[in-house]
Amino acid sequence: MDRISAVIITHNEARNIGRCIASLKGIADEVVVVDSGSTDETERICREAGAVFFHHDWAGYSAQKNYAETLTTGDWILSLDADEALSDELRGSLLELKGAMPQERTVYSFSRLTNFSGRWIRHCGWYPDEKIRLWPKGTCRWEGLVHEELQMGSEMRRRRLSGDLLHYSYYSVEELAERQVKYASLAAQKAHEGGKRCPCGALWLKPAWTFVRNYFFRGGFLDGRAGFVVCRMTAFYTLVKYARLKELGREM
Repeated sequence: MDRISAVIITHNEARNIGRCIASLKGIADEVVVVDSGSTDETERICREAGAVFFHHDWAGYSAQKNYAETLTTGDWILSLDADEALSDELRGSLLELKGAMPQERTVYSFSRLTNFSGRWIRHCGWYPDEKIRLWPKGTCRWEGLVHEELQMGSEMRRRRLSGDLLHYSYYSVEELAERQVKYASLAAQKAHEGGKRCPCGALWLKPAWTFVRNYFFRGGFLDGRAGFVVCRMTAFYTLVKYARLKELGREM
């Protein structure tokens, strides 16, 4: 396989970035980190781990990731978030792929497994959470204000590799709640700009349905107490999203 460039965007990720870069050893031929002004030990950890480190003022998730790709020298882009790491099985799949001839016009996706407060969440609608993270340079582009998505040409094919992308995202309930408020507000802003409004009754019905769907129909109860908390927080996200959407409609 041609050279692989791993790209990571960071901001105060000292607790995660070392693990992320270490998991790329033997897979990525270069690791490019684009940082938006960290004040912790992120830069030192990255440089000591051998990453190429750049400063770039925050431009939004999609714009930041697209900019990072322009700094790479490889033929393939492997995109990771700072709080992610390759599992051993996924590393094996990538090593096998790297030792073979790559498939032309193909992007590769991974299943993402999220850790919440020390427990891996395998239900609740959080898993397998398939993400495209490996593609030929110049064939894809990130788009979107929040929960950015990778856009690719219609001629590109998609292949899923075995193994999990480990996501160490939420270390506590408080951190999950804080992140849910942030993402819900951004999602509401995006929906509002797209002309959507809060339907009558949605402020109460949609959060309730979100909890029932994820906890009962998607097996959240199988993840124990952690699953219950995750499903409640997901319902909370829905509540905040529609409350903010309603608020934006009133302001207009």
